[in-house]
Amino acid sequence: MTASAQKFYRPAAWIALACLVVPMFASYYFDDMFSSISYLFDNPTLTQLGWDAAGYGLYASGYSVLCVFGGLVIGGILLDKWGVRVSGTVFVGMMAAGAGMVLWALLSGASWSLQAAYVGVMFFGLGSEIAGTAVSRSIAKWFRGGPMALAMGLQLAIARLGTAFALVLSPRLVQEQAGHVYTLSETARPAVVGMGLMALGLILWAVFVALDARADHGTAKPSSQISDEETFRFKDVLKVLGNRNFWLLGLLCVLFYSSIIAFKKFAGAILIPRFDIPAQTAGWMVSMLPFSTVVFAPLFGMLVDKAGKGTRWMVLGAILALIAHLLLAFAPAGVPFWGYLAMVFLGFGYSLVPAALWPSVPKIVPDKVLGTTFALIYWVQNLGLLSFKWIAGVILGKPGNGPVTVELMFVGLCVAAVAVALTFRRTSARHPELRLDAPNR
Repeated sequence: MTASAQKFYRPAAWIALACLVVPMFASYYFDDMFSSISYLFDNPTLTQLGWDAAGYGLYASGYSVLCVFGGLVIGGILLDKWGVRVSGTVFVGMMAAGAGMVLWALLSGASWSLQAAYVGVMFFGLGSEIAGTAVSRSIAKWFRGGPMALAMGLQLAIARLGTAFALVLSPRLVQEQAGHVYTLSETARPAVVGMGLMALGLILWAVFVALDARADHGTAKPSSQISDEETFRFKDVLKVLGNRNFWLLGLLCVLFYSSIIAFKKFAGAILIPRFDIPAQTAGWMVSMLPFSTVVFAPLFGMLVDKAGKGTRWMVLGAILALIAHLLLAFAPAGVPFWGYLAMVFLGFGYSLVPAALWPSVPKIVPDKVLGTTFALIYWVQNLGLLSFKWIAGVILGKPGNGPVTVELMFVGLCVAAVAVALTFRRTSARHPELRLDAPNR
């Protein structure tokens, strides 16, 4: 899009952003719909569904399977080859279809329900991740030369409201009752709400596609005028993989996000016994994470846009996450105050790191491989999420293990994240031409 077109379509950029955030809101909700009621799977006799903690851990890890085994890389290449309108529509549809399969499996109650839900969440996960890549690429396109970090922060904040909505709503949809065996329909209530959100997301994605096509009308270059430097080639993927900064961002992403996203999957199983609180209180406690990003992610995005210093914010955010998990592991048991304080630190970190990390990606690669680069970073992230969600489920499923044991794993992830963030900060100092710490406008 040319500079004049960007100026002309600036009001439309915010409308486009509004359309883009709804599918992501639905995705975040559906992904976290069981996080605050994960105690349902502590014992297979608690539900007619019959899943245990290890089975739930397997289900949660299924989100990343297709992403890890090539799906994200292929999807990112398709985004750069075909554009976000075609490729994005395919994967947003895949996200909704996978969610529908999970709902069907939950309602079936069959002996193979876990296997069917696992397949469904695999397709949901791949669709969600490529849809997220398409959204990031679209924001970079619409807000190039403008408040990109703010736009990405707003998208992230509203998407994470989906997580908050799930954490708060699910314990109300599935009321905690001692000695009660939860029916299939009760267990599936959060998924029913999720499918309604998916339907709304599909509608608004279609609106975005029409808006994006209108914005490009008359501004696209004829193929004869496109230079080799602007043309995507498969060998460009190898150049991305050989980029040291890509690997630093990818490692920071996988370590940091695993310490939060894998934690959220088992938040109920960790916070309830650790601080002796009911499920609804645990839901409110962990919901502080996404709620905090609603306020702070856009504010930190504006800070990065205007003041720069992005690598410093990455280091600070990783340190705050480390402090949070140290509190969750070693603070006095049975005192909810420490849980709330840990969520405050984790919430700040959860806003700081992404606000600086994602706007750094367009600075380390050319536009023609931006979709591929986002997808490859998500691939590295999902490799870690696949592993650590499964490991957390195994740890909690072993007799004698408790929340402190699994928290030690999260502490280790945060220590490694701090080390990587410090390394990336040194890279920024040595290569000022990348403008990693420069303001975005």
